[in-house]
Amino acid sequence: MAVILGLVIGIGSLLGGFMAMGGHVGVIWQPWEYVIIIGIALGTFIIANTMAVIKDAGAGIMEAMKGTAPKRADYLGLLSLLFALMRDLRSRPRNEVEAHIDDPANSALFQHFPTILKDKELTQYICDYVRLIIIGNARSHEIEALMEQEISTIKKHKTKSSGSLSTVAEALPAIGICAAVLGVVKAMGAIDQSPEILGSYIGSALIGTFIGIFASYAIVSPLALKIKSLREQQCQPFVIVKQTLIAFMNGALPQVALEHGRKTISSKERPTIDEVESEAISNTPSSSAAAMPQQKQAA
Repeated sequence: MAVILGLVIGIGSLLGGFMAMGGHVGVIWQPWEYVIIIGIALGTFIIANTMAVIKDAGAGIMEAMKGTAPKRADYLGLLSLLFALMRDLRSRPRNEVEAHIDDPANSALFQHFPTILKDKELTQYICDYVRLIIIGNARSHEIEALMEQEISTIKKHKTKSSGSLSTVAEALPAIGICAAVLGVVKAMGAIDQSPEILGSYIGSALIGTFIGIFASYAIVSPLALKIKSLREQQCQPFVIVKQTLIAFMNGALPQVALEHGRKTISSKERPTIDEVESEAISNTPSSSAAAMPQQKQAA
């Protein structure tokens, strides 16, 4: 919604200011200039990127439109799941915990947190490192280095499409000049025409430069920055998992380990200690309690 609002304000101000100066909006509509610029930009984008990145860029644009980013409730849900897993690691047999991480899709505990279960990458990340904790031979500093490396890889993958869009944004002014040059070539072919006709051709050619600059700095570049910001926020749950599990591996109680994870959340979205206590600790069901509804349903 914020992206749409920004576009409406930006384009509205552009057209309104141009009309207020006495300009005719129809002059801006040069469809073949748009075809040249958009076509070249899209072509270079396809040449420079794999199909996976191209599809991810489309997904990123949709996420930017919707403002998809973790909220306070999502962080509380993640802390609740981590607390339940750490509590079970301390109090339950190894095979019971392994049942959850070996098949999270059918785990009653994970099913209690559908938002996390829907994020397959985050779910797999949690399961992988809880499994290493169960094995018991790994050293915490080695696991921490491994987790940091994986987070770096995830972040690089998630922000690759925004970097590709930024590259297109940087090229758009030059692409606009290409369209303008072609327009000038057309105008030079009509050099023997009247000044009115020649001026119209030159004006149309200059629209290409305008389109390239406007699309670069007012549309594509802000959109790429928005996608990058959202994707970096989507990486935050992985950092929370890392800090929480490493603190637990170093001997912290589950309640204390949660605080290590909570402190990595931005202050605007960070749940308070009381919220973590009431929702992530006190109200988190045990694995046996979470399984009861399924057992009743099966009966």
